[in-house]
Amino acid sequence: METSRPQPEGCPADRRNAFDKEVGLFIQTEQTPNPSTLKFLPGRVVMEKGTMDFATADTAAPSPLAKRLFAVEGVERVFFGSDFVTVTKAADRDWQVLKPSILGGIMEHYTSGDPVVADAAEAGAAAADDDEVVAQIKELLDTRVRPAVAQDGGDIVFQDFRDGVVYLHMQGSCSGCPSSTATLKMGIENLLKHYVPEVLEVQAAQ
Repeated sequence: METSRPQPEGCPADRRNAFDKEVGLFIQTEQTPNPSTLKFLPGRVVMEKGTMDFATADTAAPSPLAKRLFAVEGVERVFFGSDFVTVTKAADRDWQVLKPSILGGIMEHYTSGDPVVADAAEAGAAAADDDEVVAQIKELLDTRVRPAVAQDGGDIVFQDFRDGVVYLHMQGSCSGCPSSTATLKMGIENLLKHYVPEVLEVQAAQ
């Protein structure tokens, strides 16, 4: 079920919450910069380390939680962060219709005892053979960029560095977000160019 509670000062006016008394699960819902994406905070650890991005229902096989969410008609993408789940809907769907089913799916998962990801092999570990420039780029992303992006329900993951160009993969609310290109060019590119002279440009990986 979904209930409204008094909103703490500074919270978005449209934040909605759901509470399940049986399992003591309190799920907060927040808007993101991407109108097609909502961020759900179950108050539990979602990913012990790293993040996972499920771009289609076909990729959700390793995750019981992702499969439950893709079972909701209109869900197009699911992303897991450390303590949140980001869900992207189809453009022609209404959040007022989808949200109760998504909240129900998250509650059902946490009452089932199923793992978030069945395979313990999770993403996010840095390669041991990174050269010095790549290691510096990744460190800046991990310490200066990703924590801020996670607040908006997304993630930005290093994919490649070649010929002075850093290629980043946009996940969660960042994927398809109207402001993501500006974030890349104005924010991340300027940051990386300032600290890593070898970086000439930042692009979203295709």
